[in-house]
Amino acid sequence: SDFLELRWLLTILTKSTNMDVLELGDADFDYLATEHETMLVKFYAPWCGHCKKLAPEFEKAASRLKGSVQLAKVDCTANSETCSRFGVSGYPTLRIFRYGKDSAPYDGPRTAEGIYETMRRQTGPDSMHLKTKDDLKAFVNNHDASIVGVFSGTDSPRLAEFLKAATLLREQFRFAHSTNLQLAEECVLLFRPPRLTNAFEDSVVIFRDYLTIGSLRRFIRDHIYGLCPHMTIENRDRLRVRDLLTAYYDLDYHHNLPGSNYWRNRVMKVASKYVGRGLTFSVANKKDFLLELEEDFGMGTSDGGELPFITIRTRLGHKYTMREEFTRDGASLQRFLEDYFAGRLKRYIKSEPIPEKNSGAVKVVVAESFDQVVNDPDKGVLIQFFSPSCPHCKKLEPVYGELADTLRSDPKIVIAKMNAVANDVPLGYDVQGFPTIYFAPVGRKDEPVRYQGTRELKDFLRFLKREASHSLMLSGFKDEL
Repeated sequence: SDFLELRWLLTILTKSTNMDVLELGDADFDYLATEHETMLVKFYAPWCGHCKKLAPEFEKAASRLKGSVQLAKVDCTANSETCSRFGVSGYPTLRIFRYGKDSAPYDGPRTAEGIYETMRRQTGPDSMHLKTKDDLKAFVNNHDASIVGVFSGTDSPRLAEFLKAATLLREQFRFAHSTNLQLAEECVLLFRPPRLTNAFEDSVVIFRDYLTIGSLRRFIRDHIYGLCPHMTIENRDRLRVRDLLTAYYDLDYHHNLPGSNYWRNRVMKVASKYVGRGLTFSVANKKDFLLELEEDFGMGTSDGGELPFITIRTRLGHKYTMREEFTRDGASLQRFLEDYFAGRLKRYIKSEPIPEKNSGAVKVVVAESFDQVVNDPDKGVLIQFFSPSCPHCKKLEPVYGELADTLRSDPKIVIAKMNAVANDVPLGYDVQGFPTIYFAPVGRKDEPVRYQGTRELKDFLRFLKREASHSLMLSGFKDEL
């Protein structure tokens, strides 16, 4: 037994010293987790596609965080006891632990840079204590925005509430506090990043309202980004909760600050005329979003050249592009915005050409024909979203074709499919994997029903019999439904 115990200890020591990402299990989770002040744990399954996508990003972040924050992983297919104990119900699940205790879910970005920045903020105090003006100057001279509370003393109830907010929000924002009233009167100051200083808005915003966690959170949310923030891979999801115009160009705040702000200032000059109209603005590095621009907006690598490439993406998923060349005086951008607010712009839709012939039992749908086919008010439509490279989709083809043949004589039912890689998926259809199948019923086109049964002919027919608004007309199907 002493020999086995020694082998177990050696295994733990090997894991803890030779790997950037610790691999934890039921036997050693508690032992190793308590050794680290801050640990980010990924609960995963080897077969999970999202887990495979995350793995290289997680490894890169672990390498950069080595020595400050430990990253670890737990294979839930082999360590069900640990995963069950922490309520893991989907993969990947990421949670933050402090000295082995479950502290909070990880809600940050899932890129290497995003994980690094988010977890870097998890080290040290929730709010840094600033004592001098030099401390303040050094703290706010940062790539990210800074929230600084100035209070009358350590016993201030406003300070206590501020520190509670810092504990809850430290993952997203940088906090510091001071009881030196020579820095400022008692208030909370939001310092925008120095690199984004401009003539169109204040670099510092003051919060003087009654301080609660909720009121401070709302203040930060409403002011932190300003008139035209720098959109990155890490913050894009937070910015896109609203209708957003983005100017993409060769933005590089690390190596070309003047050039980056040259175009941003021209966007801001126009944006300042449309404050309060329901559209927010941002700038972004075109190279960081090139794949997205190609796939979502049909942009080629030469589009725009050195000039900004302008898009609008609404929170409902509607997309628009400015086809006129960006002019340095901002006139073309202003014309584009006037057309947008007047409803004169045509939405950009990524779509394959509408098929000239579509006589097969399974109807081929593209984004441009989706409304005509799937939203036909007189027909119930079963639509399969597929990827040409998906093996499960290929396996489904004969069954799906047989289903279409079985229902071919029913004029009120359409069996259809759409390549979800080459076409925009309409709002209301959540397609995260392939194949994904929905039924759009007669009279309820805005409430499509997701098919989640097994992929056998009789199961599809049972589903359609239940969801369709009429009795199905079947051709040659003998089995009992």
